[in-house]
Amino acid sequence: MKLTNYTDFSLRVLIYLASRENNELSNIQQIADIYGISKNHLTKVIYHLGKRGYVETIRGRNGGIRLGKSPESINIGEVVRYTEDDLVMVECFDPKKNSCIISPICSLKHVLHEALTAYLHVLDQYTLKDLTQNKDALRELLL
Repeated sequence: MKLTNYTDFSLRVLIYLASRENNELSNIQQIADIYGISKNHLTKVIYHLGKRGYVETIRGRNGGIRLGKSPESINIGEVVRYTEDDLVMVECFDPKKNSCIISPICSLKHVLHEALTAYLHVLDQYTLKDLTQNKDALRELLL
């Protein structure tokens, strides 16, 4: 399974913010420059992360962005489910679009569903805190 760039960027933003000292404020341009990602793409990502409470946006002259929740309360599986717009691996996962004639008796869809469930189960076992245990090394790379 391949994650979308949107999910990738979302996870990178969260890792960046979690690596900051004392929940220090950052700005979108800093993150865009460090990762080499379009500021416009990141603006959209950060807006949606803010709607979910993962990111706090502070307006004004001394404003910026920072984590809106503690790293240990941000579950990676939850973030992936929120940011991925389509976890439909194959046509038969979507009853509205399924036109496969073997679907009623197909074992493949059950195997793929089991694989997707296992994949998400693994992600559910990790938090942002788990992904940033190496804060010092992250800070060195991200500054």
